[in-house]
Amino acid sequence: MRDRFVLHPQTQLGAVHLTVSDMDRSLGFYGGTLGFKLGGRQDGSAWLTAGGATPLMILTEQPGARPKPARSTGLYHYAVLLPDRVELARWLRHVLEAGYPLQGAADHLVSEAIYLADPDGNGIEFYADRPQQAWPRRNGQLQMATEPLDAASLFAELEGDNQAWLGLPAQTRIGHVHLHVTDLAAAKDFYCNLLGFELVTTYGASALFVSAGGYHHHLGLNTWAGVGAPPPPPDAVGLRFYTIRLPDPTELERVRAHLEASGVRFDRAGSAIFAQDPSSNRIRLVGESIPALSGKQPDNSHS
Repeated sequence: MRDRFVLHPQTQLGAVHLTVSDMDRSLGFYGGTLGFKLGGRQDGSAWLTAGGATPLMILTEQPGARPKPARSTGLYHYAVLLPDRVELARWLRHVLEAGYPLQGAADHLVSEAIYLADPDGNGIEFYADRPQQAWPRRNGQLQMATEPLDAASLFAELEGDNQAWLGLPAQTRIGHVHLHVTDLAAAKDFYCNLLGFELVTTYGASALFVSAGGYHHHLGLNTWAGVGAPPPPPDAVGLRFYTIRLPDPTELERVRAHLEASGVRFDRAGSAIFAQDPSSNRIRLVGESIPALSGKQPDNSHS
């Protein structure tokens, strides 16, 4: 019996590409409120960083784009991973001082998280992981939950901290993406059996979490928008694609060969591969550290 295909343990997520309805409004939010830095603008798109060369967010303006329908697949939220608890506290202090409304906060046992949405309603999580050795396990299975965040304990990290807000720290990255899907069994088959993620845990019959390399999750998949939900219309705001970053071109070629042998359709765009899951969520796979985007964006013609 052939071994199941598994992604390289150093696999991470890369840039998330969104459609927005008003670029200037979005840049004010992503820069002023969230702390991203503008990497550049070209042909109706902008890319945002945390101070380094690597883009974390790519925004493309579609003036007049309508809200994403509640009953549709696509983005539930993307999650920005801060390097530690102190940085999460600094970020939260800044957002509260800016007066931007939050949607919630939670202790997930493996991490602490804050939730909000951008001006177009795209869901966002900012979080910090607990040390991996502190992640709880029961009978060998990783345990996650949704418990109240201890905000007082979080802000205690800032006692005596008078550091001015300078934006997101350079080590910030995209930690995970959570998607609405049409059918959970089909999503599990695609992401685990075809793409090579490993199942971490399930949440009843409506959500599951998968990862590479033992992380608590790189992807969340849920049917909370309804089993059988259709993809959002092309004139809606929301996810254009998200990026799976493999550690090198050899790993990308290994994944490409496996997808081809499994009959999964994909497109090549330069050194990247574009595919989509059974719920029409679009995926970009790269086999190298994501470079700074300069000149004409290579991704827009494939989004």
